[in-house]
Amino acid sequence: MTALTLTACGEEETIETEPSSEWDRIQEEGTLTVGTSGTLLATSYRDEESGELTGFEVEVVRELGERLDLEIEFRELGFDEMLTSVSTGQLDMAANDIEVTEDMTDQFLFSTPIKYSYGTAVVRKDDLSGIESLEDLEGKKAAGVSTSVYMQIARDYGAEEVTYDNATNEIYLRDVSIGRTDVILNDYYLSKFGVAAFPELNITIHPDIQYLPSEVGLVVNQDNEELLEQVNETLGEMLSDGTISEISAEFFDGADVSVEPDIEEEN
Repeated sequence: MTALTLTACGEEETIETEPSSEWDRIQEEGTLTVGTSGTLLATSYRDEESGELTGFEVEVVRELGERLDLEIEFRELGFDEMLTSVSTGQLDMAANDIEVTEDMTDQFLFSTPIKYSYGTAVVRKDDLSGIESLEDLEGKKAAGVSTSVYMQIARDYGAEEVTYDNATNEIYLRDVSIGRTDVILNDYYLSKFGVAAFPELNITIHPDIQYLPSEVGLVVNQDNEELLEQVNETLGEMLSDGTISEISAEFFDGADVSVEPDIEEEN
């Protein structure tokens, strides 16, 4: 609340007024509330040794907060709950490898892209789960988040949907390894990190499947245009000075995800 003090006839009168915008409120509170899963390697997860929340987007948001002179309060939520909380104003922002799509831009505002990637498939190493192309997904069990663009692709190709409630990457990947599911369609860089994190599992990234070039940004409520302006200005600085490239290299084995990849997309 902003207090205005007026003096009339020798008496002081205090009038309480609401902040004029959500950005004003955020500045006054000094805190940006950000939804993230805490279960998504390598963008938002808890370090095994320290137990601390970290990851590519977590650290990008922390640097963003530092430059905006704001404390960051992370709230770990499932994907659907996270987006609902942004819509209802319970969260200021969501950061969880959320892709810019037509459906999403109808509902939310997206920041300047901080990550470019494309889709791939995690399959069993010994037989590629019997999958040569996306056409072979028919009848296969595809694991993932029901509302994700990747699960929609799996459904479009006739796969049987298997979903989890904000499960860790290890559970998803182990189920493919032991044959409980057959495939995970997901972002290339996240898949690469996940496969490398569990070398004992019978899983690999499919060598021939590339599709759906994508852009990832931070998500805010459609009414928070002033917040988005501040975020985009700061992200622009972080992209220009190489900060986001440095954070990317730390979490994606030296790769710079802020640069668009050159891929041969599957028809």
